[in-house]
Amino acid sequence: MNTLTVKAPAISCGHCVHTVQTEVCELAGVQQVTANEQTKVVTIQFEAPATEAQIKELMAEIGYPAEPA
Repeated sequence: MNTLTVKAPAISCGHCVHTVQTEVCELAGVQQVTANEQTKVVTIQFEAPATEAQIKELMAEIGYPAEPA
């Protein structure tokens, strides 16, 4: 199991948290997504076939681009 921790500065409310968690969880291989509204930190646990690049690309597509945590 791999863990990716990133910042998503665009997260500003509970709806944002829900969107990130729901959308990223739908990616094949993603096991768990935890987003925090206050810290804007997103932690993703995943395994193949998901990759860090795919996760970051998806986050950008849904309007929450990832930055280093």
